[in-house]
Amino acid sequence: MVVNTKEMLLRAQKEGYAVPAFNIHNLETIQVIVETAAELGSPVILAGTPGTFSYAGRDYIQAIVEVAAKKYQVPIALHLDHHETLEDIKASVELGTKSVMIDASHHPFEENVKIVKEVVDYAHANGATVEAELGRLGGQEDDLVVDEADSFFTDPKAAKEFADKTGIDSLAVAIGTAHGLYAAEPKIDFERLEQIREVVDIPLVLHGASGIPEADVRRCIELGCTKVNIATELKIPFSSHLREYLVQHPEANDPRKYMEPAKAAMKAVVAEKIKMCMSNNRY
Repeated sequence: MVVNTKEMLLRAQKEGYAVPAFNIHNLETIQVIVETAAELGSPVILAGTPGTFSYAGRDYIQAIVEVAAKKYQVPIALHLDHHETLEDIKASVELGTKSVMIDASHHPFEENVKIVKEVVDYAHANGATVEAELGRLGGQEDDLVVDEADSFFTDPKAAKEFADKTGIDSLAVAIGTAHGLYAAEPKIDFERLEQIREVVDIPLVLHGASGIPEADVRRCIELGCTKVNIATELKIPFSSHLREYLVQHPEANDPRKYMEPAKAAMKAVVAEKIKMCMSNNRY
């Protein structure tokens, strides 16, 4: 059964670990992530951006995840990542999705609150949990590009007001991370995160975790981040090993063979990130 993220994130918050949220794109990425999570006894969140659903189809993705959830005993949530319209969210919730992120962070505060509250009212009435973002991460996520000048950090006082007014289940915070890989080592504002944790009691979410040193991610978990998003660090080994195999075997034409090295490379990263989040052996 595909579950929402409420119970898994609250348990992580209580026990001091985080649930990894891996971005998915196709059958192979879902297989690798879920199989590895099951082997390691970790809850897992499969996150899909609007671009992923446009590419693969909401019904296809939903069906594949439901099969995976029936096959394994660990909690599995299909999560809508960085969705910007209620219409798209409704399309997936009606299919059975139980976890959504509405990203209205590019709007002024009050407009952000209004949009998010509408999604919360709809989602909660349908058994789904809601994540929202306050502050903006730089970098690129799907087709959304935010340059450094347009990114800004989450204000702790505003975060409390935002959480109280919207009734969200989890809050994505901007504390110095960015989508994609980093040109230089990122500088995480741990003091800001600590201040947010002091006034906001719902689970916090760390976006842009690809490329952040493990020690920094662990520190974020200590300070209240119970969901850690990983995307780019999965795409790179998958594509590089696929490319390498095809270059070395130009005659290859069977995806059942040329996909295997790519899947194996991705599996190693999934296992590494699960252990980084300390979510292994929790179920």
